[in-house]
Amino acid sequence: MKIATFNAASIRARLPILVEWLAQVEPDVLAIQETKVEDDKFPLSDFEDLGYQVAIHGQKSWNGVAILSRSPISSVRTGFGDDLFPTDCRILSCEIDGVSIVNTYVPNGNTVGSDKFLYKLSWMERFRQLLDERYRPDEPVIWLGDINVAPKPIDVYDSKKMFGGVGHHPDEFARLDAIVDFGLIDVFRKHQPEGGNYTFWDFQIPRSVERNLGWRIDHIYATEALADRCQSCVIDIDPRRWTRPSDHTFVVADFDI
Repeated sequence: MKIATFNAASIRARLPILVEWLAQVEPDVLAIQETKVEDDKFPLSDFEDLGYQVAIHGQKSWNGVAILSRSPISSVRTGFGDDLFPTDCRILSCEIDGVSIVNTYVPNGNTVGSDKFLYKLSWMERFRQLLDERYRPDEPVIWLGDINVAPKPIDVYDSKKMFGGVGHHPDEFARLDAIVDFGLIDVFRKHQPEGGNYTFWDFQIPRSVERNLGWRIDHIYATEALADRCQSCVIDIDPRRWTRPSDHTFVVADFDI
């Protein structure tokens, strides 16, 4: 199973890139974040024409998640299933070929100490509870998406400068560690222990891609049984250089299942 994740920063704006990339790479599953569109306006037919089934959970202008799959999608669930985050279109889970897939767009947090930052921390705490409620670490589970945390110094181009800010803050590290302690393994780091590998380059930094001034905030995690069967995990940087790109790029993992 070739499974990928991508923050599109608007599904409609990035549709040409998605269609071209899917035709080239042909992943079995693609998790998309920040679709920024209501479900009835999602470009379903463009992906169905490529042979994908689609599950969506979106809203106008903000957030939104989707999962594309060449195999049947079942057991689709959205959100936390409670009233704590009733309009928060950030979680879409399903089952594909016996594997539980959990696609998330973790809140950004905006500014340390702000209400949005506290919301991010509480959201991550609630997500750990969701894992405990719905899954077991001995089951085949993949969690992926825009996690909005660069958890190690090697995950950001200038850790000393960025440390303590949003995306590279000890409070975020603690929440992410608690989630990972459920029994998840970062499959990119399983294959690539070196730094300098990023998934996001800020448009506000001149020539950020060419200078490789980026962050690794898009992740793929798997429970141990699946992680042991992960044959590769790579960051495909090329689409970040295409016309009208997202500020993120694709991460692709290949599992022998």
